[in-house]
Amino acid sequence: MEDFFPLWRKGHNGPWLAHRLDRDTSGCLVVALRKTALLAAQNMFARGAVEKTYWAVVRGDPKEDRGQIDLPLGKVTTGKRWKMVVDRTAPPAVTAWEVKGRGDGLAWIEFRPKTGRTHQIRAHARLLDLPILGDEVYGRGGSGQLCLLARRIFLPLEPAVVAEAPVPGHMAVGLRECGYGEE
Repeated sequence: MEDFFPLWRKGHNGPWLAHRLDRDTSGCLVVALRKTALLAAQNMFARGAVEKTYWAVVRGDPKEDRGQIDLPLGKVTTGKRWKMVVDRTAPPAVTAWEVKGRGDGLAWIEFRPKTGRTHQIRAHARLLDLPILGDEVYGRGGSGQLCLLARRIFLPLEPAVVAEAPVPGHMAVGLRECGYGEE
């Protein structure tokens, strides 16, 4: 999508991405049309003022119904591949999580990252021994599409900005197995 931004740009106006999602993550993105809006949004992300809600379908049965993982993540490169691992010298990475539903060997988890590190939710899910379906880096050899959705984003502006993404088709089956649509 970002490749097309220069075609849509008029003069010094946007669009510009205010933040990023992992390559295979579906869902909400904040796109600014004016530089002032871009800088304001980036400032909110940097301060941790933006509320982000992600949904994932994971393999496994969580032992608890909710929790918080607070483990700093640093990048490790092996050959041409890289991933994020616990690194006590790295910047903080904090993710709150809650089980929204359970299915046969699967769980639907809502993640609320408090920080914004690369691959944070995927790495933290794996550290909980709950790899996200379709995650070829942190999963258990899984293939297919990543079942991670940036479901909702809230920017505390006046008036507030709220965006909510629909569930993509590739996640719907797993979510239904875990009770989605029954609430």
